[in-house]
Amino acid sequence: QVQLVESGGGLVQPGGSLRLSCAASGFTLAYGAIAWFRQAPGKEREGVSCISRSGTTTYLLESVKGRFTISRDNAKNTVYLQMNNLKPEDTAVYYCVKRRIPLGPCTGRSVDYDYWGQGTQVTVSS
Repeated sequence: QVQLVESGGGLVQPGGSLRLSCAASGFTLAYGAIAWFRQAPGKEREGVSCISRSGTTTYLLESVKGRFTISRDNAKNTVYLQMNNLKPEDTAVYYCVKRRIPLGPCTGRSVDYDYWGQGTQVTVSS
């Protein structure tokens, strides 16, 4: 059974950092692209960052360039999202998602991903 479980969210002040984790079970993360999406209240889901099967990372959101970093630990079957210099507009529920076609490229379209975790809340506020 495929499962993705996110953790690491919380309340942080502007300028702070968080590291989100996405632990997978039922499949091997390294076999395909994995992305992080987020959804803020009243807004549509948006892709944040993605790591491909080959390990190539892609920013799906211009506003996180230079602040967020996606990485993968194959031994732990876990993907991470390191978030630095957080801003109030980063407040959202963050989801880890599995590419529907494993060898497909990273995209920012939610329809290209078939398994979603339960999400982890990130709140940036003073």
